[in-house]
Amino acid sequence: MIRNYQTNSAEETRSLASNLGAVLRPGDTLCLIGDLGAGKTTFTQGLALGLGLPPDEPVNSPTFMLLAEHPGGRVPLFHFDVYRLPDSSALYDLAFDEYLSGDGVVVIEWADRITDALPPDRLDIAFIAVSYDTRQITVMARGERAKEILSQL
Repeated sequence: MIRNYQTNSAEETRSLASNLGAVLRPGDTLCLIGDLGAGKTTFTQGLALGLGLPPDEPVNSPTFMLLAEHPGGRVPLFHFDVYRLPDSSALYDLAFDEYLSGDGVVVIEWADRITDALPPDRLDIAFIAVSYDTRQITVMARGERAKEILSQL
């Protein structure tokens, strides 16, 4: 199942993600794919709002830390940025598998760099910057839970 969306501002991107965050539950995984500046972090900020994180909690890409934990919402958010990893073997040092089966939602920026480590049931979300403000966002459901999520969006 695939759905395409177009957003015309950062706020629209956050709103789409917030709606998605409202239907997520522990164990859900979102894999974000797109070039630098395509909207992955903006999307994650909206997702955090939908998960009930306080609007003043900063949600930034954890490029140098690799992982940011945001426990303060309805469901915890575990935000990975794997851009700097040489390959998926480095994930084991981060206890990646434990996060995937844990009590929160896992978001992975640059997920296309670690495809061999991704769970089979997930949402793949691809971002294309069409213009300065406009984003084409394609959401692909892989697995039964992912299809259920996408049908609710």
